[in-house]
Amino acid sequence: MNNKELNDRRLQATPRGIGVMCNFYADKAENATVWDVEGNEYIDFAAGIAVLNTGHRHPKVIAAIEKQLHAFTHTAYQIVPYEGYVALAERINARVPIDGPAKTAFFSTGAEAVENAVKIARAWTRRPGLITFGGAFHGRTFMTMALTGKVAPYKLGFGPFPGSVYHAQFPNELHGVSTAEALQSVERLFKTDIAPDQVAAIIIEPVQGEGGFNVAPEDFMLGLRAICDNHGILLIADEVQTGFARTGKLFSMEHHRVKADLITMAKSLAGGMPLSAVSGRAEVMDAPAPGGLGGTYAGNPLAIAAAHAVLDVIDEEDLCARAAHLGHHLVEVLNNAKESCPYIADIRAQGSMVAVEFNDPQTGQPSPEFTRQVQERALKEGLLLLSCGVYGNVIRFLYPLTLPEAQFRKALDIISAALTR
Repeated sequence: MNNKELNDRRLQATPRGIGVMCNFYADKAENATVWDVEGNEYIDFAAGIAVLNTGHRHPKVIAAIEKQLHAFTHTAYQIVPYEGYVALAERINARVPIDGPAKTAFFSTGAEAVENAVKIARAWTRRPGLITFGGAFHGRTFMTMALTGKVAPYKLGFGPFPGSVYHAQFPNELHGVSTAEALQSVERLFKTDIAPDQVAAIIIEPVQGEGGFNVAPEDFMLGLRAICDNHGILLIADEVQTGFARTGKLFSMEHHRVKADLITMAKSLAGGMPLSAVSGRAEVMDAPAPGGLGGTYAGNPLAIAAAHAVLDVIDEEDLCARAAHLGHHLVEVLNNAKESCPYIADIRAQGSMVAVEFNDPQTGQPSPEFTRQVQERALKEGLLLLSCGVYGNVIRFLYPLTLPEAQFRKALDIISAALTR
């Protein structure tokens, strides 16, 4: 069995709509290293798209899953509940940055968490409208595609989408959108598209993921909170990609003085197991009637056990501090490369949620071509990188926070060479 044979089988067996970035096939993985079926070794700076903050196969996560495996694997929590679900909700409620008492419900995917946050917001406010932002990514279901502010490839050919969803501008200094203009674009929607008393929620990623790791400025978050408070609108923070130590805090919203009413989470919550959650103000979370929330696999026992282990690892290995440490050194390398790499237009970071954006130095226009070149150069040296951004001209760095220092230094050398070659 080799990569080419597997790729031929993939093309015959699976639809082209499932885009695949790599031309090699995983055989095994450990912490920040992946080996393919031909024995080639790669440093993983993708981490399953920010799912593996605690690395591939962390021993504590494996042990927790194995222990649960010998007890039971499924009951459907809504049919026969179990203590692990309740205990995990209690742990998250104690730490999630929400004003007052919090409650948490578990689901399976990030998109499912966002969908349920919308349901909860509409049940609480009795309003239909939703405001989100250009460049946002919230999922691939119909509601979350409507919320997503990036057409290609997520929305091409799939419309029409659910109504009562409106997109405002996200502040972006590089692209000429100030905080004041972004806030004005929200207020403009109240004049042109939907009355504020018809808006259930404003949903925002504190750091946009697919949009290019654009960090929401503090004054923007303050402005959104004020708009929400003025009009009885809920503020939903989509922390699916930013959560669980990636940004140097357990949640990115901890970097801000304001708090959201609801927070969605997934990805690194369960160390590679499918688990997501919605946390929020207790009275808001209680708005849906019994039976209104749930799902057959929601809060799967194996995933719940893994999530308990993930929270233990984050605390025991101080991964929030490590995220800040690693991110600082990566930003140093990127800044040092600017002099010899004129394509670097911007470097953005919050902890270890780091990205570099590339523009053509002659035209000033986004350069997805150079971005692909950097990816290809790194991959040839055994480093896996992901792109993002509305124009596909951003490299994002999503390494496990547990990777060894020597491996991190090796990866930084590869990045520096890929940028300056």
